[in-house]
Amino acid sequence: ASDLGSLWGRLSRSLADVSPEVLAFLSGPGARSSPEAPQQLDLALRTVIRKRSVRCPLAAPGREVVVQDVPSGTVTFLPLEENEDGHLEVKMDNVYQIQLSRSKEEWFISVLIFCPERWHSDGVIYPNPTWLGEELLARLAKWSVESKKSEFKSTLSLISILRYSQVYQELKEKYKEMVKVWPEVTDPEKFVYEDVAIAAYLLILWEEERAQRGVTTKQSFVDLGCGNGLLVHILCSEGHPGRGIDVRRRKIWDLYGPQTQLEEDMITPSDETLFPGVDWLIGNHSDELTPWIPVIAARSSYACRFLVLPCCFFDFTGKFCRRQSRKTQYREYLDFVREVGLSCGFHMEEDCLRIPSTKRVCLIGKSRTYPPSEEVWMDEQRTRYIRSRQGCPRSLPGGEPSPAAPQVAVDGGAHRALGAEAKGVSEACTAAHGAGTPAVELWLPGFHPREKAQPVRNCASLPRDFIDQVVLQVANLLLGGKKLHTGSSQEGVLKTWNGGESLSLMEVARELDRETLQRLKHECGGLQTLLRNSHQVFEVMNGRVHLRDWRRELQREKPPEAKRSMSSEAFKTRICWFFTHHPDGCMLPSACCPFAHGPGELRPPQASKKKRQAP
Repeated sequence: ASDLGSLWGRLSRSLADVSPEVLAFLSGPGARSSPEAPQQLDLALRTVIRKRSVRCPLAAPGREVVVQDVPSGTVTFLPLEENEDGHLEVKMDNVYQIQLSRSKEEWFISVLIFCPERWHSDGVIYPNPTWLGEELLARLAKWSVESKKSEFKSTLSLISILRYSQVYQELKEKYKEMVKVWPEVTDPEKFVYEDVAIAAYLLILWEEERAQRGVTTKQSFVDLGCGNGLLVHILCSEGHPGRGIDVRRRKIWDLYGPQTQLEEDMITPSDETLFPGVDWLIGNHSDELTPWIPVIAARSSYACRFLVLPCCFFDFTGKFCRRQSRKTQYREYLDFVREVGLSCGFHMEEDCLRIPSTKRVCLIGKSRTYPPSEEVWMDEQRTRYIRSRQGCPRSLPGGEPSPAAPQVAVDGGAHRALGAEAKGVSEACTAAHGAGTPAVELWLPGFHPREKAQPVRNCASLPRDFIDQVVLQVANLLLGGKKLHTGSSQEGVLKTWNGGESLSLMEVARELDRETLQRLKHECGGLQTLLRNSHQVFEVMNGRVHLRDWRRELQREKPPEAKRSMSSEAFKTRICWFFTHHPDGCMLPSACCPFAHGPGELRPPQASKKKRQAP
């Protein structure tokens, strides 16, 4: 504060000599006092970190003084630059101000530029004046009337943002080639850059931890539920010894090389899955393992720490059940995981990562709330807490209700599952792992690890006749009960075409029988997913469904020149549903319809160029 005060004193004296107009601009119209009075001003020195781009490689961050004059209702931004002597001085070209004023009963927000004709916009630190006047003003007006407080902390609040930005850009450049060779079906850009961002965060977190502890040895880690393994690969490549474990092997694992240790194994919370020699446990979207990771870390060793990035909502033995309707489900689940960490004896910290995901809050346990001498007593408290969650309603990770878990006495003391209760679970785990595998005694009966082969639940595996029946039934509802064809209609010129009405998904669901709804309930997204999969027939938007009008679709879709040449070679590989079933037939003539009007127009799909070129 004293350094900032002395800096402002020097800057204001310099402005008084060189540009007194800037000092007058600071307080705006209606100023009650001199801007030089320090008690009237709130000052902040901001470091603005440039985002790397083609036109702006990673450069030194910029600085600016923010001067807030509350009585005058102004906030002025003074960009700083170094002079020949190395001292900071105000860059006059880019001074601007946000002003709050009132006229009668109305409030106004304005953006003023001190010298518009000299304004230099670099599109990085100094925005375009049009953006200031249109985008920024609109956002400020919106934020000013919002009363909702953020449920989460500011982004990257626990580490140095400047250091993070530097490391992130270095890692992004270093591992960008992974996008080109990504063999998984998931979006490569999202997953690669998300893991790069998480790796950058961990590297800075660990770098600062080493500095605080006065050590140079890099931390070891285990990533539980490592998925594609890229995070493990980056951390190992950056010098941290570690490994990843997941129930299912991924194709991309083969690309990393022998230095990246990835294991295909089922993780169950028991004495068999402790990591006593590991510094950190990581749970990046670890699903059913998420609440167990603080427990595993606490019982692995007193020195073990953890970071979890929760995504799907799981309790110790099944799906997490909400208890407080005033919170969002995400916020309530984060509070639950935080509670688990506290119950395990960790000081809990929370931060928001800078990743392309709506679930970007991480929870960190770096230190303990108790001395090592109290470990036995603390473990008894963990056991009691875990068993206290046993009465919560549960379901299996796949959505099926789990069998009722037997009750266990709370005065056990040890953290092993005891007696006949654990026996049944151990037998189940033996069956899951295979014959010949030693029985594993779970810490809490009722835990169900994820299956190695995940069932497809996007309606694609439903029987074709069932899907066709639902499609016909919904189309009939939209057409007001008008009878649909079961065979081909005749080609002709339509004067009118019945597009039917629009119904909400709830209205459609009310008309379906109970057996159909129960069958759809086991699929992700249920009825909505089935209708969206039937893209040729339906359009689902904002919770409402109507028949798709391909006349509008073809008007909207104007392919670029590169695709037009391909479309002339395209073959019709599917029968037109409207030609076959709609009372008025297809709304398009055969030459314009992307689907076949009868079996005679069907052609087998051509092999791709890659397949044709294969020897």
